Amino acid sequence: MFIKKYYHWLHGKWPSGLVESLPEVNEGGTTNIKGVRIVGDLSGVPLLKFSADTGAKAVHEILVEEDFKKSRNNEEGVLDLAIIGSGVSGLSAALEAKKAGFKFRIFDAVQPFSTIKGFPKGKPIYTYPKEMVPAGDVQLKADVKEGLLDELKQLQEEGGIEVEQFRISHIERKGDSIQLLDGKGQVFEKALRVIVAIGKSGNYRKLGVEGESLDKVYNRLHDPKEYSKQKVLVVGGGDSALEASIALVEAGADVTLSYRKKEFSRPKPDNFDKLKAFEMGQGKGSLRLMMASNVKEVTLSSVNLLKQDGSLEVLENDVVFMLIGREAPLDFFRRSKINIAGEWGAKAWTTLIAFMLFSIWMYHWKSSGNIVNSFFSQNHWFPFNLSYSNPKTLIGAFVNSLPDPGFYYSITYCLCVVVFGFRRIKRRNTPYIKIQTYTLMTVQLVPLFLLPYIIFPWMGANGVFTGGGLGQWFGDTFFPNASYWRSFGFLLAWPLFIWNVFTPDPVWGWLVLSLIQTFVIIPLIVWRWGKGAYCGWLCSCGALAETLGDAHRHKMPHGPKWNKLNMVGQVILLFSFILLALRILSWIYPESGLEYYYTGLLSKFAVFNYKYLVDLWLAGIIGVAFYFHFSGRIWCRFACPLAALMHIYARFSRYRIFAEKSKCISCNGCTTVCHQGIDIMNFANKGLPMEDPECVRCSACVDVCPTDVLSFGRLDGKGEIVKDKISARRQ
Repeated sequence: MFIKKYYHWLHGKWPSGLVESLPEVNEGGTTNIKGVRIVGDLSGVPLLKFSADTGAKAVHEILVEEDFKKSRNNEEGVLDLAIIGSGVSGLSAALEAKKAGFKFRIFDAVQPFSTIKGFPKGKPIYTYPKEMVPAGDVQLKADVKEGLLDELKQLQEEGGIEVEQFRISHIERKGDSIQLLDGKGQVFEKALRVIVAIGKSGNYRKLGVEGESLDKVYNRLHDPKEYSKQKVLVVGGGDSALEASIALVEAGADVTLSYRKKEFSRPKPDNFDKLKAFEMGQGKGSLRLMMASNVKEVTLSSVNLLKQDGSLEVLENDVVFMLIGREAPLDFFRRSKINIAGEWGAKAWTTLIAFMLFSIWMYHWKSSGNIVNSFFSQNHWFPFNLSYSNPKTLIGAFVNSLPDPGFYYSITYCLCVVVFGFRRIKRRNTPYIKIQTYTLMTVQLVPLFLLPYIIFPWMGANGVFTGGGLGQWFGDTFFPNASYWRSFGFLLAWPLFIWNVFTPDPVWGWLVLSLIQTFVIIPLIVWRWGKGAYCGWLCSCGALAETLGDAHRHKMPHGPKWNKLNMVGQVILLFSFILLALRILSWIYPESGLEYYYTGLLSKFAVFNYKYLVDLWLAGIIGVAFYFHFSGRIWCRFACPLAALMHIYARFSRYRIFAEKSKCISCNGCTTVCHQGIDIMNFANKGLPMEDPECVRCSACVDVCPTDVLSFGRLDGKGEIVKDKISARRQ
């Protein structure tokens, strides 16, 4: 019972929504297939203005591609551009292609704007953000469905855009062109570039309950007025279900809205507010919300609903709208071999296994490189054949560090942080990202590389730590037997870096410093700025995750099952405290025999010890090997004992990510890019401050938000909001 309550308090109480499987889309809509771009809803933001913007910009970017310029008109019968899909984004791309003089065709399996035509009559159209001006000629002004259709049809006619009704089964790249194939696998057309603008409207999802196929069950609402004074059941918790319920109540229907969860997790604020007003009796019809209920059976005259308490309620019913969403048309992308987020093929498994094997070798070599060193030394190979090794010079200190496997690991680590740090700044060019990334680079380069491998050995060789006075006290206190590698502990606190505390004899300098770091300084930092002030700005694990791992943050698994794995870190934290207690007791009682159990659990008991299981495998091999397949924060989120301790501290933190509820359009972009698995959108569209202790202040959610909903800040002593001065948004 205690464990269950503790889990709920620490991690279980926070929302844990899933991320929808969609094609992997890079900057500018590019995919893993050269020359193929995805625009519109499938590019990440389900907003009309962004759809228009992505379609036009895709053509603009194609225009400046050098290989595209060289390939035009080189082969007879090859289009410059093929556009698949004739919605808002497809039309926007077609208009720009026409202006650019492209030889192009636009295809659609159904009629143009079919998704919009399927909206209910009079459906309000939200052209967020209001101040945004999309690229291209598609500038949307209508505020209802019918007006929007008129705008789009007029643009199509004035632009002379002819849509060909034809279903493209899939696409394949062959040489310099891309082939468009029909359902029989025959090549229908060839093009140098392809823009896919098919949207998310795939097959309707089913509940799989008895009676679902009855004629009175629909998957979309056309004209709400047809159901005035009828008893209607709407099933679903998304905006489509909420908007249908609102339209039906306004038309005079008696509506019951059934949703399987206790509360709506991702509604647009406007829809939620209207729903609550109608529940209070402010509509022409009536509205009843039945949360945490599930449809058990549909009959000709009723619907059976299973409630949370296990009881069954029978409702009189005339019509049912099952609005539980559509499955994105992923089969098209699978046939086209376009990567889909979260789906693994042979290539993904092969690369994971290969990188895992490399990581196993690398970390075993780093951990115990004596065999390698002995072999190279006996054969007088590099670096043991270097003659210049005067330790009193900086060059000599550098040369003398070369035999240490940790030196090569650390310098490679630094290079990755610096090189990919610049790439991160280029990708996410915000004031916050610049300062944070430059800080991570500096911290990684100076205290975590130059000090232990160059500066401190050079100072020691020149007698700084042996000449008496403050220098000797510093050396004796922190570097017994010239163990300069211990300087990692100035930044990496216990229990992340354990070796300055778990020593054969007490090293009092590190014991005192570690006590102050772990139980005084870090709690104060977390209280004021959140856990991310350490994880996102100082920690070497975080440095690599935020730089090398930046392009892979969307690969972190989400959902309640994965959230339970967050407790692995709590288990390792407990293990660390047990070892600490055994270490202290074995010092106090040297004849007690506790030393045997302590050393065994630390590093001696076969592979069942902290050094091998945690330090080598979890923090090293698994933490790094999974970078390109599960994001760079696997170790940080699930297993790091210091992060686990900071999760406890963070429950008392004043740090928050604040949200302007009125701006949230429930696009789920913030949740998708969170490499800690936090369901940020669930906080945002309710206007609640995000206080999940997993947050590492990476700012990706703030940066990716298309409507500037989110901002970093804290609560002051009076509970008032104080926003951060460093902007995490693009200027």
